[in-house]
Amino acid sequence: MADQEEADVGPPRPPPGADGEDGDEADVGPMMPAPPKKRKTLDFESQYLDALPSGQMYERSYMHRDVVSHVVCTASDFFITGSIDGFVKFWKKQKFGVEFVKVYKSHLGPVDGLAASWDGQLCVSWSRDRTAKVYDVLNFDMIVMLRTNYTPGKAEWIYRRGESQARVAITDLNSPSIHVYDVRSGSNEPVAVVDSIHKAPLVSLRYVPAADTVISCDTKGFLEYWSASDYGQPSADAVSFSSKLDTDLFDLVKAKCVAWSIEASKDGKQLAMFCSDRRVRVLRFQTGKLRRVYDESVDASNELQRSGGDIYHVEDMDFGRRLAVEKEVGPSLDEPGSAAPNAVFDESGNFLIYPCLLGIKVVNLVTNTVSRILGKVENERFVSVALHQGAAKNSKVTVTEETLDKLPPRDPTLVAVAFKRQRLYLFSGREPEEAGEASLGRDVFNEKPQAEDVIDMGESGPSMVLPRGAVLHTTRGDITLKLFPDECPCTIENFTTHAKNCYYDGVLFHRVIKGFMLQTGDPLGDGTGGESIWGGEFEDEFNKMLRHDRPGILSMANAGPNTNGSQFFITTVPCPWLDNKHTVFGRVVKGMDVVTSIDKVKVDKHDKPHDEIKIQSITVLDQAPDGN
Repeated sequence: MADQEEADVGPPRPPPGADGEDGDEADVGPMMPAPPKKRKTLDFESQYLDALPSGQMYERSYMHRDVVSHVVCTASDFFITGSIDGFVKFWKKQKFGVEFVKVYKSHLGPVDGLAASWDGQLCVSWSRDRTAKVYDVLNFDMIVMLRTNYTPGKAEWIYRRGESQARVAITDLNSPSIHVYDVRSGSNEPVAVVDSIHKAPLVSLRYVPAADTVISCDTKGFLEYWSASDYGQPSADAVSFSSKLDTDLFDLVKAKCVAWSIEASKDGKQLAMFCSDRRVRVLRFQTGKLRRVYDESVDASNELQRSGGDIYHVEDMDFGRRLAVEKEVGPSLDEPGSAAPNAVFDESGNFLIYPCLLGIKVVNLVTNTVSRILGKVENERFVSVALHQGAAKNSKVTVTEETLDKLPPRDPTLVAVAFKRQRLYLFSGREPEEAGEASLGRDVFNEKPQAEDVIDMGESGPSMVLPRGAVLHTTRGDITLKLFPDECPCTIENFTTHAKNCYYDGVLFHRVIKGFMLQTGDPLGDGTGGESIWGGEFEDEFNKMLRHDRPGILSMANAGPNTNGSQFFITTVPCPWLDNKHTVFGRVVKGMDVVTSIDKVKVDKHDKPHDEIKIQSITVLDQAPDGN
């Protein structure tokens, strides 16, 4: 009995396994790593991407008489563009591509902006000439001219579905005032002037129809939500926050930047802002919280060039050229009325499309990855874009299960405007029709050329018929060339006259750089000789249509501006950094395999092939040769 009582004295025995005797030693030591976080995926991503433009090059471009500064796309299948000479053009989306329909000389000064209504019925343009013009989009007719006693800054349509008034809000460039007009009233007086929302002039605003709410940004970086109906606080149903302190709406103020543009997704749940610190910010509209931030600054681009993947990489010389252009682009974006960089959503809200230094990025917001970059091989610095994603609504077929196959196909089209360019550029799911003719046929000359664009043919130009083709007979095979005598007559006359006089016979390919170009045309064979048919050197003949944009470009070698002699080269890759530095005067249409074989030969430290490769002779052709 005593033994039993002694056994009960003291703390109870630990439960089985608590002392580690049952194999818990395995828990001693570092813990196993946490399972990797599962990457988000977007279901049916390929189908979404099929509904977006995919061309690496723009398919076609059209002209204005002066630099195109603005473009918008309407829900009624129109693109509308404005230029710095005050012209506004209407383009109707067709089954494939667009068709020009009408042009207005709308303003005495530059077009400072365009805004289309959410339903695609109305559009407004404004200018520093203190006027705003309103257009009936469906009838492409100018219906109202508003004269203001202030300089318009920005404008946005803010009427709801079924509303009798067609209200447009126009801001004052120099004050926080917002003037609201009913364009159907016939009056030049505003129906309301709102001064209480901002304390500084506005730089951007966007109406979200689903919430009947406007979000706007001023020059101090303050973002404000306000009701489009009574110009007060948004309704409780529109937003889920009661204080801006619960949101990220002060992010621009902290970063000391402004939103150059604000775009809303189709469902009104997201906002995209392209900001002056070169960052694209994506907000959730209802909560005001940041979803994504994409850094497109020069520093970020430099880092991607050094360590990014192949999708971001460009040749070092080309990247240097792009950086030089970027230095020009930057200051111009802060000027009133300049093309505002923007970021647009696709119709699903899963993808964001915006221009940057590398081209036009298509970003998957769900997986947070870049799906593709449009126009990366182009020379233009695209600034602003507009997206049309559906089929043109000109079909009378009733949608049923049996008629689905008869519906017009989708032709997703992105229209972009570029820095200091007189053209609007169309990207689609197609590349230019004929790759060999891309820089000739895709740039449509729908305007009369300006005086500075007209090529002076000289005294002998009109009466002199120049050859349009040539065949280089080399020790590696024949290379057939198409020549461009209309664009660069002096260069063609020099080249073909030398060829006819056997000047190039027996001349070496003295410089071959793999993945760049093949150079020849020097009778001395070392790159220091050669002269023109006139003796000495002659001037460059640059042309906007002729560029180093693909392999097989025939171009003049030189030692600087206007130092052309007899030497020329053939590119083996796109070399856009050579544009406006070397005269393009032809293109390989047959024998690219010969060019490729020469490109692969072994060379010495001076890039001269170990085994001599020569031009045996050149046959000059009066007509342009066939081939791609």
